[in-house]
Amino acid sequence: MRLPGQWAGGDQLESSAEAIHGQYRCPCAARHNLSHGEAPGAVVCACPQVSDVGGSVREMIKGSNVALAALSEDVGSAIVSLGWGSPTGEGDADVSVLLLDTNGKVRSDADFYFYNNPVAADGSVQLLGKTPTEDGNEDRISFDLTAVPPDVERIVVAASRYGEARFGDLENLQVRLADAAGESLLRFAIDDAAEVSAIIFGELYRRGEEWKFRAVGQGYASGLAGLATDFGVDIDDDAAEEEAQSGTEALTDEAQAPDEAEARSTAQAPGAADSSAQPDPTAPATATEAATLEAVPAPRRPVEEPGPRKPAARPRTAKKKAPAHSTPPKSLAENDSWKPARLFPVSALKSDRDREMRATSVLLSVMAQVPRFGRRLTAAFGAPSGRMETFTEVSLPHGDTPRRPDGVIRIERAGKLWTALVETKTNGNALKADQVQAYMDIAARRGYEAVITVSNDVALEGSPLVDVKIDGRRKHKVALWHLSWAEVAHQAQLLIRHEGVGNAARTWLLQELLHYLQHENSGCHGFQNMGAAWVPVRNGISDETLCQGDPRALEVVENWERLVRQVCLRLGGELGQKVLPVQRARRGTDPGARRVQLADQLCREGRLQAELRVENAPGLLTIGADLRTGKLRTSVEIPAPEQGYPLTWAKRLVRRLAEAPADLHVETLVEGETGGPRGTLERLRPEPADMLPKGGATRITGFRLSLFKGMGSTRGNTESGFIRSVDEAVQRFYTTVVVHLDRPAPRRTAPKEAAAVT
Repeated sequence: MRLPGQWAGGDQLESSAEAIHGQYRCPCAARHNLSHGEAPGAVVCACPQVSDVGGSVREMIKGSNVALAALSEDVGSAIVSLGWGSPTGEGDADVSVLLLDTNGKVRSDADFYFYNNPVAADGSVQLLGKTPTEDGNEDRISFDLTAVPPDVERIVVAASRYGEARFGDLENLQVRLADAAGESLLRFAIDDAAEVSAIIFGELYRRGEEWKFRAVGQGYASGLAGLATDFGVDIDDDAAEEEAQSGTEALTDEAQAPDEAEARSTAQAPGAADSSAQPDPTAPATATEAATLEAVPAPRRPVEEPGPRKPAARPRTAKKKAPAHSTPPKSLAENDSWKPARLFPVSALKSDRDREMRATSVLLSVMAQVPRFGRRLTAAFGAPSGRMETFTEVSLPHGDTPRRPDGVIRIERAGKLWTALVETKTNGNALKADQVQAYMDIAARRGYEAVITVSNDVALEGSPLVDVKIDGRRKHKVALWHLSWAEVAHQAQLLIRHEGVGNAARTWLLQELLHYLQHENSGCHGFQNMGAAWVPVRNGISDETLCQGDPRALEVVENWERLVRQVCLRLGGELGQKVLPVQRARRGTDPGARRVQLADQLCREGRLQAELRVENAPGLLTIGADLRTGKLRTSVEIPAPEQGYPLTWAKRLVRRLAEAPADLHVETLVEGETGGPRGTLERLRPEPADMLPKGGATRITGFRLSLFKGMGSTRGNTESGFIRSVDEAVQRFYTTVVVHLDRPAPRRTAPKEAAAVT
């Protein structure tokens, strides 16, 4: 065991750049004088290149080295693990190993081990494959150092990414080494990975009779093919070009017909003999060697060996593609009605109590196991970032009868605790004011920070879901927050599809959570009922008996606002972009007064309307529900370009809408008039000029695109329900119309007048 601060390793530095005028430079940049013949192992540095981390595991820095025998007595075999993670949980890399001689080159192409050649015939190297870890993936390699041929001086351990992928997109790059007993000995983290497609993580090398490990961290922009070529591997030129230029995995010669692959590889080899030439029958070859040579050919033949021989194909770094397999026929032990096993089953949920208990447990457990998801939900409530613990069905004293909130969230940071009680409701059940009030009182007495309610309802600004009384005499204040199941699903969608959680296992947990929330039996579908006033208000508008000031109209307006907020969450989760409702009201206007005005407007005009601001969209997306006609209208207005001719604008718009529905309505907006020419896209496609006003000089200000749809007749979320019809209308309009439109460039300070139609 080395002394504290001693420069571990105890050998002379191999690189001449590190030895300067009888001094030795430690990786900390200090120079240590040595008398002639003094052993470098005696050098003592206050900033050692190898430090103890977590007991016996050594943390190494770039350029440092250490003798394996100094770390463990059982290093005849070793496991080297290369690890990485990615924000999306989908980033990946492939390991490779090169055996080098005293000249720093491979003895033959067979000394190059990678995904097309994973096992050495002598058992000295074996690529074990990938396993998921807490932070990403880990690719392991097994080394039998006792079986490494004596003329191998160094073993280079590297990893590469395929196509256009780069290591700068990954995170937590590191290499670990464990001994034969599986005990971790050292770790080296690479923090400066740049836009390179291959990296040498480290190398094992001989010094006398012992093996040592050096932390390298050197990147290669030329990828796996470039790295292998630098060490003397004769890479197939086609494969190298394919890897450098193509971002897709190409089918290799080996995946084609065997005779075709053999013929082409023979023809491409320099100085190839006739394809009919046979290999030397006297050349020894074992069954294991033959299996290895399928991926990487035999070592180069010594020059003095006589006799003609069929030249071997060079290694190809292009990944093999597995051939497509035909679907096996169904047997008696298979049935279309069978359902895949799920982590969170919903089939056993029979009552609302079962649904509440299951939903609470599922949500809180995933929040604790996926820190980024848990942090996303609690940050808005003032919770710190720290280690999260969650509990369900806890019992807390409260007078004569203990209270049992559905859950508790506890976050620890820097020795301080943040605690919140959780009350959940599912299946449209409303929160109970007395329950929430009791939890607020308990939280205040016990010093908890918050009470969080979770239900299908959506909280509105200035309109709390439950009324609670706050005792102003208490010094400790408790915050009351609400979270809708739609918001939970929204955050899960964002992380799964767009932002990532850096781990495949955590991504799978979020996917299982989202599947559970969206299942019809979970009771966590979000806002799904327009309320008891919906049908009377629709009937009153239809027969013109609804009067201004009717409280039922105000209830419909509030529920419409809840529905619009939920539509924004669902669309934003699908797109990975911000989608927010636009509230057109004077600043400082009370939200309640604004809703009263909208209720009066509903009574007069019989219409509900909302505007959504979608990030990167060319304009505001408008949703309108006409209760008199039973029609939904989704539309967007596109401003006219600043330059060019109106006919050019019309033709360009029609081309952009080539994939849009034929029943899309297009209306030309003209200055000073209520409306211009209009028609369906089906009619305007052959004649875009019909979109232009006839006669006179009229300035075109833009175009309005609209889709119409019949709205559901019921108040709920069923197939014929109003809520589902609104969701489907917005989804269809955005995916079939808005996605084809470009966002307009910002206008200049002094815009040029648009062209006039003559």
